[in-house]
Amino acid sequence: MEPLSEEQINQLLTNLDGWGYEDDTIVKEYTFNNFKEALGFIVRIGMEAEAHAHHPQIFNVYNNVTIGLQTHDAGDKVTQKDIDLAKAIDGIL
Repeated sequence: MEPLSEEQINQLLTNLDGWGYEDDTIVKEYTFNNFKEALGFIVRIGMEAEAHAHHPQIFNVYNNVTIGLQTHDAGDKVTQKDIDLAKAIDGIL
């Protein structure tokens, strides 16, 4: 899978609410009412990631979950695979 250009990434992110691009990664932070909700979301992300055979960086502090996506097989750059998983993650909520 080929990396996307910064211009392509920024264009595709206009269709993804709240996602940003930094350090060759697309990122988004989600905030929940409590840790239990955040953890449930993380589990659902895991199921979706397995279905896509693509695994995000997941950071959790109490009720905040931050997701980072980049494709290791493409030199740790953003590819269409990351955009597709971002859409799927947003669809979980």
